[in-house]
Amino acid sequence: MFDTLSSRLDKVFTSLRGRGRLTDADIDATAREIRIALLEADVALPVVRAFVAAVKERARGSEVSTSLNPAQQVIKVVNEELVAILGGGTTTLRFAKTPPTVILLAGLQGTGKTTLAGKLGRWLRDQGHSPLLVAADLQRPNAVNQLQVVGSRAGVEVYAPEPGNGVGDPVRVARDALAHARRHVFDVVVVDTAGRLGVDEELMRQAADIRDAVSPDEILFVLDAMIGQDAVATASAFADGVGFTGVVLTKLDGDARGGAALSVAQVTGRPIMFASTGEALDDFDVFHPERMASRILGMGDVLTLIEQAEKAFEVEQAEAMAAKMAASEFTLEDFLDQMLAVRKMGPIGNLLGMLPGMGQMKEQLAQVDDRDVDRVVAIIRSMTPAERQDPRILQASRKARVARGSGVTVTEVNQLLDRFAEARKMMRQMAGGMGLPGALGGRGKASARKAPKKGKGANRKGNPAARAAEATRAQNPKATPADPFAPGAALPGGLPDGMPDLAALMRGQGGLGGPGGGPGGPAPRGSRRGGR
Repeated sequence: MFDTLSSRLDKVFTSLRGRGRLTDADIDATAREIRIALLEADVALPVVRAFVAAVKERARGSEVSTSLNPAQQVIKVVNEELVAILGGGTTTLRFAKTPPTVILLAGLQGTGKTTLAGKLGRWLRDQGHSPLLVAADLQRPNAVNQLQVVGSRAGVEVYAPEPGNGVGDPVRVARDALAHARRHVFDVVVVDTAGRLGVDEELMRQAADIRDAVSPDEILFVLDAMIGQDAVATASAFADGVGFTGVVLTKLDGDARGGAALSVAQVTGRPIMFASTGEALDDFDVFHPERMASRILGMGDVLTLIEQAEKAFEVEQAEAMAAKMAASEFTLEDFLDQMLAVRKMGPIGNLLGMLPGMGQMKEQLAQVDDRDVDRVVAIIRSMTPAERQDPRILQASRKARVARGSGVTVTEVNQLLDRFAEARKMMRQMAGGMGLPGALGGRGKASARKAPKKGKGANRKGNPAARAAEATRAQNPKATPADPFAPGAALPGGLPDGMPDLAALMRGQGGLGGPGGGPGGPAPRGSRRGGR
């Protein structure tokens, strides 16, 4: 959603880099470009004015004028102001001292309230709560049935005493749901209410009546992030008519301009609490203003990437895998397990986009295809257990059989084996460098400090991924010259041990390696297979 805004801001900051100091004319020109970028992103005009005024005032202050690198200081100012208009900090739900906690969902029809109720219920269940979804949208056709289906998929019970489709009293349903929750020991009640195509008196009156009947601890305004400028007017109408304590943004995976997200918190004074980024039930998480600002400015989102990795990788499994890497016992079977875990984290392009510096590689990331990962999985699954344990026994006839079984060419099988061999070497070096057990008496630690041999990944002058990594290497003492994108290296704080080298995989599988870098394609001139 923020790709266009991010690209415009990146151009603005690129023009500033390399300047020894910034004049008033430079600051005015930068502020003008930022204003245009925000207006094109459909941010509300009052928000744009306040944002630009704050940036100009701070840019002319001592924190920029006395800085050794004024351009970077301006970027820091813009980042902090973005965080401020997005809410300032992460806001969490307030739970009642005496259960059940009541959460009321309000918003227009079509914003995704019913689906969001299921996502919120699943999120609460994963947090250790026992939520109950309440079908109080009795107006929209099949709304009750939809909530029942969503609740079943989320593994959350649904209270639906009325059939809906215009039948039943939503206020009574909401009131009875509280008594039902107390009897059956549910500690959170999520009430799904009816919406309308537009703000009207009937909608506001019904929402207010339900609010008065259940006295909710939180009222979440569900806002479609794709509606642009109208988001401000709608949010203001709900704030006046019903009131709400927080905002939930839906459809953040869309291709609209994203002005709603940058406007609603500033205009209404209510924080954005959650964000829905896809259609799946797990495409939902707490909204972090600082992480969103970092993404908009192309600086990645490492913390979210780490959290997703921690969900996909079990601690015991990661520790066992790290020990295998250090002892050179990492096999294709282990690699397959990791690839399947990575797929649980979401689209590969999205994961790579969270890496620092990848904001300048949007076109390459757009070409990353998850089917490349599926192809790797198919190749490994076409091998026998013995071949996965020891790929050296894969001679010509065996490779031909594997290629036929996975629907690829022998060349692609060879490319995978070559990349796996290089990755295993790298993993052993990284494991030794991080002091993991089984590092052969510390020899791996010493080898991790050695400069790479000429030709093995050293010639990266024209590689944009390597240039992006250089920018983060200074922040990370674990980065090695062998591969700045190695697991746990280029990322501040590192990823959980045992996570595969996604960037290296995609460089060899039709994504970031440039033309001809995909499966079966010729290696670019001047590079060696596996060292791209």
